Amino acid sequence: MPRILSTHTLHPRASAMLAGAGELVVASALDAATLTNEAKNADVIIVRAPLPPALFENATKLRAAVRHGAGLDMVPMEAAAAAGVLVANVPAVNARSVAEYVMFAALALLRRFRVVDRDLRARGWNAGRDHASYASELAGKTIGIIGFGAIGQAVAHIAAHGFGLNVVATTRSMQPAPDRIGFLSIDALVEQSDIIVLCCPLTEETRGLINRERIARMKPDALLINISRGPVIDDEALIDALRKDRIGGAALDVFATQPLPSNHPYFSFDNVIVTPHMAGITEQSMMRMGVGAAGETLLVLANRLPVNLRNPDVVEHYRRRFPADT
Repeated sequence: MPRILSTHTLHPRASAMLAGAGELVVASALDAATLTNEAKNADVIIVRAPLPPALFENATKLRAAVRHGAGLDMVPMEAAAAAGVLVANVPAVNARSVAEYVMFAALALLRRFRVVDRDLRARGWNAGRDHASYASELAGKTIGIIGFGAIGQAVAHIAAHGFGLNVVATTRSMQPAPDRIGFLSIDALVEQSDIIVLCCPLTEETRGLINRERIARMKPDALLINISRGPVIDDEALIDALRKDRIGGAALDVFATQPLPSNHPYFSFDNVIVTPHMAGITEQSMMRMGVGAAGETLLVLANRLPVNLRNPDVVEHYRRRFPADT
């Protein structure tokens, strides 16, 4: 019976889809050695944690790594290619969840929720209420979206049509902009935006994208929201800017080191919201991602190619390992 290794527990609907198609096993731990050892006899691995390259060298039965979500930075693509392993993902299904998080974070920062809640609980009604005079509305502000894939487009739609924000964006393709969206260069976007949202994938091009120079271009009360990946931001530069009150605040859901150490400077700022990489996680999105990953797994186990195949150059090598049914 095929063996399906998942780094995490799947949504019950996804588990039900896989019942009977193979033995579904959840990894006992997420360190490199454990994942490498437990993947040795796997036919498919469902991925929600970074995979070590060595996993692909030792898993001789492995047909595919299916990402439970969209981002492929957790899968060492070169190692997968060398081993003749297919890589698939489930794009766009958590876009709404992430976009709603962006608006929640922007509102919480503008309404000074952290200090209001803290002072209301510790010092009483008036102490909490005093912060309201410094709060601000969303409407009329400019939100700048860096990366205009499914998540960036979902953010833009809610921002423009739900909150009356002016929306600008930057993207590699700079395709014709949708209605009510203006495309700008990244530096112009950083200079003009009141709220900057990072929605881009982590690549060598985007690593360190928000550096000292770009932070210096931001408005003094600008907000930075990162739902991309941690290394897109130069942490030292951002921490320095926060200490000097150079920007208005930040909401950070992703970090260069995860879990974020409990003594990290980000925890010390009243104008920083820190969340544990949860922007795309809701009951609904977990169902959609799980069902999508299970569907791709079932295709692979039926010796068919996944719908969202991300390394088509590997197919020839893969077919030498697992010939198509005749």
